[in-house]
Amino acid sequence: MSRTTPRQPGPDTTLHFVSRTPQETREWGRNFAANLSSGDVVCLYGELGAGKTCLAQGIVAGLGVGEHVPVRSPSFTFVRSYQGRERVWHWDLYRLGSADEVEDLGWRESFDGHSIILIEWADRVFSLLPQRRWDIIITAVSFEVREWEAQRRD
Repeated sequence: MSRTTPRQPGPDTTLHFVSRTPQETREWGRNFAANLSSGDVVCLYGELGAGKTCLAQGIVAGLGVGEHVPVRSPSFTFVRSYQGRERVWHWDLYRLGSADEVEDLGWRESFDGHSIILIEWADRVFSLLPQRRWDIIITAVSFEVREWEAQRRD
């Protein structure tokens, strides 16, 4: 795995890494979380099974949510919230029919400026995303290997 951990990222920072196991993905997520603060939005893009939830688990753990709290994909509830050093809203929009549906699910309330927001399948609500965000694109190179590109947009 690439050991690149972002430090004090500036505008339009791009990071690349490769993971070969879910454990490597979670570890990178834990390290990446050290750079997140209130109001940050992290958008996760990739095919079904690419590792979006695995990365989200690492990020949530890195934000201080205890190991005793299971972090599961909120595919059927659309959103879960966790409390660590910051409130974390974890959205999974795989089953979303249209971007309009998120309004009834508390979308605007989660963007309170005091929370960190993780969005799986962010492409489903692209028109609603803030300009300032992290975009993380996951590519499954093989059954085991994933390539990741994380770009900060300001």
